[in-house]
Order: sequence, then C-alpha cells, then structure tokens
Amino acid sequence: MIFNRRQIALLVSALLLGVSASASADTLDTIKQRKKILIAVDIGAPPYGMLDQQAQQSGSDVEAARLLAKDLGVELEIVPVNGPNRVPFLLSRKADVVMASFSITDERKKVIDFSEPYGVVPVVIGGPAAAKLASFADLSGKTVAVTRGTTSDQELTRGSKEVAGVTIVRYEDDATTNTALATGQQDYLAAAPSVIPAVKKSNPSRDIVVKFTMKSYPYGIGLRKDDVALKAWLDTWVKANLKNGKFNEIYTRYFGMSLPPEMLK
Repeated sequence: MIFNRRQIALLVSALLLGVSASASADTLDTIKQRKKILIAVDIGAPPYGMLDQQAQQSGSDVEAARLLAKDLGVELEIVPVNGPNRVPFLLSRKADVVMASFSITDERKKVIDFSEPYGVVPVVIGGPAAAKLASFADLSGKTVAVTRGTTSDQELTRGSKEVAGVTIVRYEDDATTNTALATGQQDYLAAAPSVIPAVKKSNPSRDIVVKFTMKSYPYGIGLRKDDVALKAWLDTWVKANLKNGKFNEIYTRYFGMSLPPEMLK
C-alpha cells in the first residue's frame, strides 16, 4: 500500500500521540503492576517525617503516604530522602512520587509537576527570644543556618540579598541544621516553624522562637512531568481527602491547627 504525504503525516502524528499517552500513563501502570508505590519522605523533618520512640516511621507525610497507598490498593515502600535530594530521587526514578513537605514553587515546577496541595508550610526566621528581629533588615551582621535547597533557603537568599553582612550557613539536611541550633553553633535559622519545638526538645535551655514569617507555601505531591494519568489520579484523591476531612485530621494532630478554610471547600 502506498501512502501519500498527508496520510504519512497523520500516521506519524498518531504514533507520536500513542507514545505520549503511553509515557504519561507509565508510572501509574507501573505502580499497579508492581503492586507497590515508592514514596519519598523526609524522615528527618518532624513532624512531617520522623522516627517515634519505637524507631517506627511516623509523621504527617508518613500517614498521608500510607493513606495514598491504601486508597490505591498497593503496598507502600517509603524511600527516605532529605531536602536537597527530593528532586534528584524523583527524576532518577528511585521514587514514584515525593511526599516530603514539598512546597510548590515556580522554580520546582520548571522541572517537575505537583498534585493539588494537601497542606501548607510557612517558612520562618527563628532566633533567641530576647533578640530584636522583625524583618530581613534586622539580619544584618548575623549568621543564619538553613537546610540547602529548601524553600527556606530560597526565601532567605532572596530576602537577604540586599542586606549587608548576612552570613548564610547551609547544611545538607534538617537534622544537621537542628543540631547546629540545639548545640549553640548557630543562633538563628530559616526553617519551617515545626523545627523550633524540635530544637527546644533537644536542648531546653535554647530559648529559640519564631521571629517573623518569610513566606507561606502550599505543599503537594511531587511527580515527574507528563505523568498525566498519575497526576489526574492524585488530584482527584487529594480533593476527596480534603473534602472528607482526612487530611485535616492528620494536619491538626501533628500541627495543632487546622488547614486553611479555603483548602477544605
């Protein structure tokens, strides 16, 4: 059979569409065929991810991951990550998705996709209770600890770039950042407010409090770009569990506050 140019073009387009559709459905199909989902969670970022007194994985993201696997009808395997390696683990397919207090930012959306948000995380500056610190300008002459590659790092870098004399010390994970504060190596940090109680618990003599909020971010489930079928499933799942109150119950239990009302509509 001889095809003319128009027929060839149509065949090529159909083939390309088929390849695209196959690629977009690949991760969801793989999860179902494997009967297991690999979810990246930062176990060193309480209360999102942590080890309890029995050395069992717990935290708000751990519980959300368990709920996701249960609703999808597959086994859960948690892949431990930290702030800087969340995107590399996702892109290298070491994880199917990321649920690790993963704030939705324009910068990250250039390389990965996100589900609808299922929580919010403010990023703050913490410091000694007695310190007069109400804005980025007050950071002049101070050293601030932060976990590399996090939204806290991004906002601290952005907000302090016009402030003279600010020194930023970047650590590779939240646990190391927290230790630097708890042991007195640093007096100031940029982080989620949930970090402050962890520092106080490690060293009650460290009177570290939230000084001001840099920005608040919604966080979602990170997934690879063009995973259309998986994103559609995740978006529907997130909306359903916001509406039925399951996400709010988890969030309230770990953070002592409700999700914003606009998220629960």
